[in-house]
Amino acid sequence: MAQQAMLTQVQGWALDPGVPGGVLHKTFTFPDFHRTMAFVNAVAWVAHEQDHHPDLTVSFNRCTLRWATHSVGGLSLNDFICAARVDALSA
Repeated sequence: MAQQAMLTQVQGWALDPGVPGGVLHKTFTFPDFHRTMAFVNAVAWVAHEQDHHPDLTVSFNRCTLRWATHSVGGLSLNDFICAARVDALSA
């Protein structure tokens, strides 16, 4: 898979070059804690439905998601699909 080509399909996401195999990450910001947690719960639902779970870092008005596929030691097509589905939540 051409990671750079797939990256053009998910706006605002970036690759972490310091991680072997790559990690896809993006930080979302919200006006308050309540909306941040609503987003986190929606991401949890998407992750559950896809059986693919990101690493999340959550604070008062911010959530950073990091997608990677541990079984392949880096990024898979599913990481980009899940990123696109998360983007649809915040549209």
